[in-house]
Amino acid sequence: MDSITPEVANHVLFHYGRGGCQAGSFTEQIIKSIDMADPANRDKLALGFPDYVAAVAAIQYDPDGVANLTAIATSGEVAA
Repeated sequence: MDSITPEVANHVLFHYGRGGCQAGSFTEQIIKSIDMADPANRDKLALGFPDYVAAVAAIQYDPDGVANLTAIATSGEVAA
């Protein structure tokens, strides 16, 4: 799993309305693209933005994703 920084966790949480803090407009579009992407295009986006893809996948597919991202966002530590 790719590293998810507190900054990335905060941006993805905000995108999904779960707290966090808003990213800049470019990063918001990246998160939106990852959110909408089919698996093949998500894999392509992961080449350039592996941390954001990992965070979006966590919040979408892991039942504990919100809790895990919240822990990363508030801890200041990078999760691997």
